Amino acid sequence: MASPPEPGPYMPDLPAVPAWLNKGDNAWQLVAATFVGLQSMPGLVVLYGSIVKKKWAVNSAFMALYAYASTLIVWVLVGFRMAFGERMLPFWAKAGPALTQDFLVRRAVFPATAHYGRGGALETPRTEPYYAQASLVLFEFEFAAITLVLLAGSLLGRMNIRAWMAFTPLWLLFSYTVGAFSLWGGGFLYQWGVIDYSGGYVIHLSSGIAGFTAAYWVGPRLKSDRERFSPNNILLMIAGGGLLWLGWAGFNGGAPYAPNITASVAVLNTNVSAATSLLTWTCLDVIFFGKPSVIGAVQGMMTGLVCITPGAGLVHTWSAMLMGAFAGSVPWFTMMILHKKSSLLMKVDDTLAVFHTHAVAGVLGGVLTGLLATPELCALDSPVPGARGVFYGGGIAQMGKQLGGALFVTVWNLVVTSAILLCIGLFIPLRMPDDQLMIGDDAAHGEEAYALWGDGEKFDVTRPDATRTGGASGAAVTEDTVEQRLTSMGARGVTIQL
Repeated sequence: MASPPEPGPYMPDLPAVPAWLNKGDNAWQLVAATFVGLQSMPGLVVLYGSIVKKKWAVNSAFMALYAYASTLIVWVLVGFRMAFGERMLPFWAKAGPALTQDFLVRRAVFPATAHYGRGGALETPRTEPYYAQASLVLFEFEFAAITLVLLAGSLLGRMNIRAWMAFTPLWLLFSYTVGAFSLWGGGFLYQWGVIDYSGGYVIHLSSGIAGFTAAYWVGPRLKSDRERFSPNNILLMIAGGGLLWLGWAGFNGGAPYAPNITASVAVLNTNVSAATSLLTWTCLDVIFFGKPSVIGAVQGMMTGLVCITPGAGLVHTWSAMLMGAFAGSVPWFTMMILHKKSSLLMKVDDTLAVFHTHAVAGVLGGVLTGLLATPELCALDSPVPGARGVFYGGGIAQMGKQLGGALFVTVWNLVVTSAILLCIGLFIPLRMPDDQLMIGDDAAHGEEAYALWGDGEKFDVTRPDATRTGGASGAAVTEDTVEQRLTSMGARGVTIQL
C-alpha cells in the first residue's frame, strides 16, 4: 500500500521548487548576498562612524546608510536591468524594472553573456544560474550599494548631505551600471576577455577614481580637520573592519553564482591575501615609523582584499600570498611616500585615502591577475575559452586587455562623476559652509554621536548649576572648582575652551 504524499513543503513537484531550482545554489547565493550586505550594513557604517573625528561620526555613518538604502530603490526600479539586462549598447543594457512576479520568479539569466567566436559560432552559452532572478537581483544590488558606500569614504567631513542625496542615484545609473554591464553583464570588455572576477575594476577602481574626482570638485575639509582627524573609537573601527573582512567570503565566494570549486578557492585566497597584506603593511610601518599603526593595519587588510578580488578564484594560493605582499607594499608606498611628493594628491582631500586603498589596489590586482591567472581555474569561470595569465601562456595580449579595461573604467568615472557633480552644483552647494564645518554633526543633522564634550563644544564655567558639597548637619556649603567638577564627571583630559 503506497504511503500518502508528504504534506506542505515536502510534497513532490512543489510549484515553489521548479525543476531548474537548485536549493543549495539558491541558499548559498542568498547567504553570500547577506555577507556582502553586512560589509556595508553595519560594517562600513560602523567603520566610517568610528574612524573620523567625533564631530563627524553621525554624518559619516549616515552617508553610508543613505547610500545603501537609496541604491536598493533605484536598483529595482531600473538599475539592475541597465547593468545585467538585454544589450542596448556595447557598454549599456536596456533599462527596465525588476519589480514584477513574472520577472523575479523565473530562472536567473544574464541575457547578453553568450560568447561567440570569430566565425560566429557559439563558444560559451549565456550564464543561467540555478535559482530565481530575485536572488540574483539581491546579490548584485549588494555590490552596487557597497561601491557607493566606498566612494563616500573620499568625501567624509565636509560634503553637503543634500548634494550627496542627489549624487547617489545619478552616479549609480550613469556610472556603475556602465562598468557592471561592460565587464560582467556581457558588454564589450566582457566579450573582449578582460578578467575581473569579482569587482577589482567594477567596484574598487570605479569607487576610487570617482571618489578622488568627487573630492576634487567638492573641495577640502577645514584646515584644522585635515591636520588632525583622529578616530573617535579605534576599537569600533577594528570591529567594522572585521565585518568587512569576513563579509568578503560572500563577496568573492558568491561571484561564481554557485557554491562550486571556484568559490572554495576564492574564499581561501581572499583570506590569505588579506592576512599577508596586513602583515606587510604593519611591518613597513614598524620599519619606517618605529611602531605598528592600527589604522595602517586596517588599511593593509583592505588593500589585500581589494587586490585579490579581480582574480580570487583564478589564481593559486601562493599567488594570492604574492598578491597580498604587493597589496601591502605598493599602496603603502603611494600613500606614505608618493602622496607627499605629488602636488595633485596633496591638493585633493581624499578623506580615507580611497584612491590608494581601492583605485591603486584595484588596478594592481587586475594587472597581477593578468599575469597569474591559471588556465585550469579560468576554464571553470571565464566566458572566453583559453583565457589565462601571461605567465601561463596568455601572451602580452592579456595584459593589454587588463590595462585597457582599467583605462576605460578610469576615464568613464572621471568624466561622468565630474559631469554629475557640476550639474548638482548648479542647484545645491556641494560643500557645507565653514561655520557648519566647525560644528559638524549638530549643524548637519541636529544630532551628535556621544553625550560628551569634544570638538566644537564649550564647557561654560559660569553656568549656575555648580556642584555644591557639604550642607549636612550644619556643615558649610562650598562650591566645587571647575577642575573638581570635571573630575567628578569623568571628564579628566578633556580640553576646555574658555
